[in-house]
Amino acid sequence: MSPPLILALDIGTSSVRAALYNANGNVLPETFVKNERTLASTEDGGAEIDAEEAFSQVARAIDDVLKKARSVKGKIEYAAASSFWHSLVGIDKDGKATTRVFGWAETRPAKYLPELRTLQKEPGAHNRTGAHFHPSYWPAKLLWLQKDFRQVFKSTHTWLSFSDLVALRLFGRPVTSVSMASGTGIFNLRKCVWDKGLTDALNITSDRLPEIVENDSDTFRLTDEFAKRWPRLEDTEWFPAIGDGAANNIGAGCVKKNKAALMIGTSGAMRVAYRGDVPDRIPTGLWCYRIDRKRVIIGGALSDGGGLYRWLKDNLRLAQEDNKTEAEIAKRAPDAHGLTFLPFLAGERSTGYHEHAAGAILGLKTSTDTIDIAQAALESVAYRFAAILDRLASITGIRDLIASGGALRASPVWTQIIADVLGRNMSLPDTREASSRGAVLLALETIGKIESIEKIPTPKGREFKFDKKRHALYKKAWERHEKFYKLVLD
Repeated sequence: MSPPLILALDIGTSSVRAALYNANGNVLPETFVKNERTLASTEDGGAEIDAEEAFSQVARAIDDVLKKARSVKGKIEYAAASSFWHSLVGIDKDGKATTRVFGWAETRPAKYLPELRTLQKEPGAHNRTGAHFHPSYWPAKLLWLQKDFRQVFKSTHTWLSFSDLVALRLFGRPVTSVSMASGTGIFNLRKCVWDKGLTDALNITSDRLPEIVENDSDTFRLTDEFAKRWPRLEDTEWFPAIGDGAANNIGAGCVKKNKAALMIGTSGAMRVAYRGDVPDRIPTGLWCYRIDRKRVIIGGALSDGGGLYRWLKDNLRLAQEDNKTEAEIAKRAPDAHGLTFLPFLAGERSTGYHEHAAGAILGLKTSTDTIDIAQAALESVAYRFAAILDRLASITGIRDLIASGGALRASPVWTQIIADVLGRNMSLPDTREASSRGAVLLALETIGKIESIEKIPTPKGREFKFDKKRHALYKKAWERHEKFYKLVLD
């Protein structure tokens, strides 16, 4: 008999990816599909996509991977998924969407944060839920919808993450994992239930929120409709999705306290995942979520990452000169431009969570050129990672930094800058589908095919060793960055 197979889905904001994996957790490259998409940005600060369109993109990815896998022998016994955190969508009693899907970059709820802070004390809520009050999380979004869209709010029966809507469509039940629930900002991390303090403050009962699976091992079957559409998946056992950040850490082999994953895609994040309890006191400026009931993941997120570099290339007319730009930046000394760039074009999350933050360039002179600005911007992202690392170091013993993400693979110069700023050596493995791989590895552990995800080796990759002299120069530049950060944002 052919060995069993696992279908993997990676549901992101910029693409939906799918592939088959074997029982050893290795992707079958010939089955891989990637369908690009974008969330619409509205003039008033929205980041959204039509719910049915978003679901059809997921279904289409499954169509495509099954077509590619026609000649691949073996039963697809399980399906595992990762999905973007922090989304929100409403449905009525019939399961029809009452709103669009609002993504993590949504900023319109920011105007209700002062009111939210009068309803609940933020430090206490942060320590229970792992989330600061910010437009990306559910409490602010729900208050905004309550106030500005009263009829829509009234007609909404249940509030879901997008992955929960996918579960409703595919399995007939709006189920969620503790991982996805923990990214909402309305979930009690220690009790693994919806946070009563926030649900009471928002006047929302827990039956209007998705059903949290009782066990991390719970699986589901397709409805008759989709079993007919995909006969090969008729008997497949589906695990509820886990958060993409959690899956990325697993796939990159970063599931111990001494290893931090640093990722830059469109946005950026630094995360430490480990088996154990939620810290007694979650450091201010960091978030904390769950991988499952045994493991937590803690870190910080940046709204500007690869998207910032793309903005620089487009607006400074560098798009056609990528290699030349990299070469020019590499020639220049750290902070030689004297600029301070505040990288908040898409707002700020970690570490200050300033809901109205905007970008800025300070110190412009007549001698400043476009390479100076680009270099300052890349360095500024590294300074924000340094601020996250400082807070993480207070509760974890980080020894190794594992880098990932398309933006870093495309820019060795940027990766080296980050290593020099942090004063840490970094490894950049060529693990291009870490999130889907992570979801598969966790599923394999759950069904007993592997002993534990902690024993999966971290893939080796290109090493970036920091330079002590450059680190010393960057340390002074970071101090200036922090000074202007506090002046401008506070």
